[in-house]
Amino acid sequence: MRYSNIEIYKIITDWIATNFKGDYLENWYVGIASDIQKRLFEDHSVNGCFIYREAINAEHARSAEQMLLNYGFDGETGGGDRTTTYVYAFKKLPGTRR
Repeated sequence: MRYSNIEIYKIITDWIATNFKGDYLENWYVGIASDIQKRLFEDHSVNGCFIYREAINAEHARSAEQMLLNYGFDGETGGGDRTTTYVYAFKKLPGTRR
């Protein structure tokens, strides 16, 4: 299932608020990817908590990413291409790479 930028923003923020009460948003990194498995597990070496959703298209993915960054998550914009439709967040733990 693919989601709009607003739906992704709400899903990710609600999930973190529910499952990680009191955690600071800067402890979480957000980004976008076209190959979510490679991005999370090879590029970032995620070994713990993460969430991702597929956006309707790259524009929705970029918009959701920007909304999450504006809300206070760690990360950067400017990556990806027209095939980049996944939006992800992971908890920065020892061993993960930004």
